[in-house]
This record gives sequence, structure tokens and C-alpha cells, in this order.
Amino acid sequence: MSAKLSPVTRIRRAYSRHTARAGGDWHGLVTLAGHGVVVEDDADRLVKAYSIQKLAIAVAVLDKVDRGELDLARRVRLAAGDVLGGSGTYHLQPVHGDELTVAGVLTALLLVSDNTAVRLCGRLVPAAEINATLAAKGFARTRVEPAADPARFWLGDTTPRETHDLLSRLAGGTLLAPASGAFLLGVLRAAAGHHDGVRRDLTSAQRARVATKHGADRDERGAARHEAGVMFAPGGAPALVYSLFADGLGHAEDYAGTHPANLAYAALGRSMLDATECC
Repeated sequence: MSAKLSPVTRIRRAYSRHTARAGGDWHGLVTLAGHGVVVEDDADRLVKAYSIQKLAIAVAVLDKVDRGELDLARRVRLAAGDVLGGSGTYHLQPVHGDELTVAGVLTALLLVSDNTAVRLCGRLVPAAEINATLAAKGFARTRVEPAADPARFWLGDTTPRETHDLLSRLAGGTLLAPASGAFLLGVLRAAAGHHDGVRRDLTSAQRARVATKHGADRDERGAARHEAGVMFAPGGAPALVYSLFADGLGHAEDYAGTHPANLAYAALGRSMLDATECC
């Protein structure tokens, strides 16, 4: 009988097997407490962040809250001109004019990846200020792309390593003030979040131990399916951080859990979560 494989070996083998099966180009970084780097694959590649960048936007908004220049209770009016389609819920409303708190906007931004919430965040923290905040926090390549209107921007670029660093510092309590960090992680761990990837094959209790954000889109090279987050050990300590980006994929019209990349994320999620059970 062969010796039992270590958690590190199981994750590495799962990553190799399932990303090859999904196809496309993969770039990522995974670390496990007590073991260090488990997967490092083209981790410094500059990639289109798509909705993963909503993490960085939320950090910039919450940093302004931490500095006392913004309040989570501040009201933002949602006008029809703010509304964007795609992911989220605000575009489903037949009428607009809502008075939203900053806390509510951030919850929509992260929980259901609301595109309209991006525009509302831009009214609170313009593109240049978002980028300056990210630079001040040591993120040299994670940037939103400004538009002619200072309050409007495209989601821009990041690298797997910088997104991993953002999540590691967030979970470690060094990126934001304690209340802001707990708020952000709480939304990312919520039951109403994304379940078609890493959390797909986990129980409800296990899903609650995973703070995750996904991003999905397509370009001339094909589909992109990204996911990044933190897994917590049963005792509550952050145990594993993953930052995984896949582009050049097929099945560009399939955004569901049936996409080959999401099937790969589900298999990886099972392997990664199992590795945190003893941490």
C-alpha cells in the first residue's frame, strides 16, 4: 500500500490535473499555513482582473473609512444613469432612486458582484484615489483604468501575487482596521455568495469557512474565469490563501458551475479545504 499523500502533494496534483483538463492558461499562487507556497504558476503575470478587482476597490473605500474621511452610514443615491447590466441586482429594478448606505453598496459589490456598485464606489473614491491608495499599500501593479469622468473607470489589471498579498494581509489583520477587515471578510464568507467554483462541493458549514470572490468575462482570446480567497481552519484561523486566474478558455458563453474552469475550481476547493482540517 502506498504512503498517504501529504496535503501539499494532493493540492499540487489536483491543480495539475484539473487545470490541464479545463484548458486555457492558468496563473496562480496558493499558500498553506505551516507549509508555505503550495502552488506557484506564473504568479507575476499581469492579467485582466475583471470582478476580482472589486476586492481592491472595496479596500480603497474602506481605507478611506479607516482614515475618517468617509462613513459607512453615508447615503448614496442610486440614479438610473448609474445602472449597469451584467452581474448584480440593481439593474433588475424597474425604477431607481434608492438611498443606499456605503455599507450596503460594498455588500452588493462583493456579495453579488454588482457592476452598478462599482460606479457608486467611483463617486465615493475616484479612480486616481483608488490607484493612489493601492500604491500606498504596496500594490505596484494592481490598478483600475481611469475614464474621462474621474468617477468612472474600468476594472483594470492585477497579478495573482498581488491579489494573494491583498487577501493574506486582509486575513492577517494588517491591511485595514479590524472592523473594516471583519466586515469585508464577513461579506465574502456569506451564504448568499458565489458557489459555482471553489465552494461548489462543500457543505454549508464548510462554505462558511471560505471567503471567496470570483470574476468572469471574455475577450478576443476566449473566456476568463478567476477566483481568489481565504480558507479558515475549523478553529477560525486563516489557513490557506488562493489566487487563481484562468484565461484563454473555451465555453465563453457558459458562466455556470458547468464551465470546465469552474469544475476545476470545485475539485481544487475540495482538496484545499481538506488540507485546512488539521490547521
